Amino acid sequence: MTHAAQVRKYVQDHLTELLEDLRRLVHTETPSNRKDLLQIGLAEIEDYVTTRLGEPSARRQHEGGPRGDVLDLTWPGSPGVEGSVLSVCHYDTVWPEGTVEDWPLTQQGDELSGPGVLDMKAGIVQTVWMLLALRQLKIPHPALRLMLTGDEEIGSLASRRHIEAAARESQVTLIAEPSAGGDVKVQRKGTVTADIVVHGIESHAGLDPEKGASAIHEMARLIPSVLALADPDLATTVNVGLLAGGSGRNVVAGLASCQIDIRIQEPQEEDRVVGVLEALAPHDDRCRLEIMIDRNRPPMNPTEQTERLLGLVKRAGRDLGEVVGTQAVGGASDGNYIAALGLPVIDGLGGIGDGPHARHEHIQVSGLPRQVALMAGLVELLADGH
Repeated sequence: MTHAAQVRKYVQDHLTELLEDLRRLVHTETPSNRKDLLQIGLAEIEDYVTTRLGEPSARRQHEGGPRGDVLDLTWPGSPGVEGSVLSVCHYDTVWPEGTVEDWPLTQQGDELSGPGVLDMKAGIVQTVWMLLALRQLKIPHPALRLMLTGDEEIGSLASRRHIEAAARESQVTLIAEPSAGGDVKVQRKGTVTADIVVHGIESHAGLDPEKGASAIHEMARLIPSVLALADPDLATTVNVGLLAGGSGRNVVAGLASCQIDIRIQEPQEEDRVVGVLEALAPHDDRCRLEIMIDRNRPPMNPTEQTERLLGLVKRAGRDLGEVVGTQAVGGASDGNYIAALGLPVIDGLGGIGDGPHARHEHIQVSGLPRQVALMAGLVELLADGH
């Protein structure tokens, strides 16, 4: 038996404090594209976690360039317990500055709504209270390494190498991204993105149409080839999410662009779709293409490591009288990188709620003690050598 039930009661007894912590973090706005606010926000979050947990035994901060910095903090484990557990939490959100002014953290019944509360300020707070509960209840635990990243919502380009390096040095990585209704996420799709720009030749649509080469017409010919990359049998999906071009109704368009999102479940699909995108060519040789491709995240698929960790999470759930299920989702996370390395990772340990990236984003307050207890139960089992 784990002490998960004791942890749940501890968190329930201190729920008011936890909710105040969450309010502090949600009201600290950290949009992914605002380096200045990310710097202020990271300093505020570091002050919060060190106030709750004390000064870490190790601290490293990695410059993120135009993106948010990565803050890597470690607190020691119980005497005699070896190894460390990594918790990866992103502090950036999709919400622009000023959102919290007309949408502050608000509770109605069991729902607590606010920008970034689910994705994923709750995950940061849960991680802090997990370690706090383990300490206060004197439950043996490994060292905790908390990695706070500031660019997950825009591809983790600055943080990826630091996440992968930390995962290689840790027993297990916990991803406190939103749960799937209380279930953990064992499978996520990978992401390939592409930006296509067509350069044409402008001319008057009425007087000199033959002198022009329409970038929009060329893009219209290309898009069916892009959409044909979808393969329902392999769960590969394609979305042209943004399309722009032209300068006027009576002007043969000199420029057009589109942004493409491709989701893959099978690893080999990445090479296939990238190969097709790279081979795209204009139908009208007077037009020129620019194609920018990002193999953003590999897919996350279950492994033997996943099954072992899932068994531990389910065991902690049983100690709470809960059944913890599993789900596959289309969205990606930093857990994709770790799984692709063949390293142990468990995802979806964060808040129970709905509406990430939407105006109805919220968590269930009653789910917070359960989620913290699940995390604590898993970490306790890892300390026992499971």
